[in-house]
Amino acid sequence: MANIRVGFGYDVHRLVEGRELWLGGIRLEHEKGLLGHSDADVLIHAICDALLGAANMRDIGYHFPDTAGEYENIDSKILLKKTVQLIATKGYRVGNVDATICAERPKLNPHIPEMQRVLSAVMGVDADDVSIKATTTEKLGFTGREEGISAYATVLIERY
Repeated sequence: MANIRVGFGYDVHRLVEGRELWLGGIRLEHEKGLLGHSDADVLIHAICDALLGAANMRDIGYHFPDTAGEYENIDSKILLKKTVQLIATKGYRVGNVDATICAERPKLNPHIPEMQRVLSAVMGVDADDVSIKATTTEKLGFTGREEGISAYATVLIERY
């Protein structure tokens, strides 16, 4: 097996009224939240998929199915912690994360340092190993129409 591996993850959730907005492990004030079986944190879900993919361990839906009652409304930070533990069973740890959140609103840049702190603590890495960027889609597509939020993540994992 290789000493390092790269993984890529993508997730999208619909924005709806009556839900809290959780992104990067923190709650943001917004009139809409993301719809999903869990707290629908698209950033964490993309990171989980990237980590699982890098370790060749399928995807988040395989390990944490939305048909399982124990994952209903679960804090996605718990899923991320479990994902880090899963890749550890194959001898891997998180090297670094590079992620992008695509959303028109709310403005995410002020919240990125807190997201980095929270996610790095959950994954057991330095905050400097978690890069989070935010962008809009210039009012184009489902993101631009504020129908949903998407996230992309690339990770490096290393054998310990």
